[in-house]
Amino acid sequence: MSEEKILYVDASNQVLGRVASIVAKKLLEGYRVIVVNAEKAVVSGEKNRVIAGYKLLLNVKTHYNPEKTGIRRPRTPVNIFKRTVRGMLPVDQPKGREAYRRLRVYVGVPSSMKNVQFTQFPEASASRLRNRFVYLEEIARAMGWRGVRK
Repeated sequence: MSEEKILYVDASNQVLGRVASIVAKKLLEGYRVIVVNAEKAVVSGEKNRVIAGYKLLLNVKTHYNPEKTGIRRPRTPVNIFKRTVRGMLPVDQPKGREAYRRLRVYVGVPSSMKNVQFTQFPEASASRLRNRFVYLEEIARAMGWRGVRK
């Protein structure tokens, strides 16, 4: 029986696409990846443009039922992060689906993981960005996320 490899990742002040690509590679290598502070990941670009890009398909309706049905978009930081990683996995193949099932993403740090050592990737650090950036929390709030309920 093999021991399961677990990687704990802190996404705070990490560029979303870069950390997602590293996480996707680790998932395909067989790691179980747990990501915390998903709302503190950053997307590079001017705030209005980034939010407009994420909101682009929210108002598109389908021919099936134009009054009620539209394109489903992730609106929470957890689902935006997971969808970003999913786009980097071969989910149409069994190994990609299995890898995606090994991913867990959280807003903040769960109380059961308070004393765990988290990994941050220096190549994904937001301090390397020269331009403006937007936190994933701001994008999610602009798309209708109301935050964590206490």
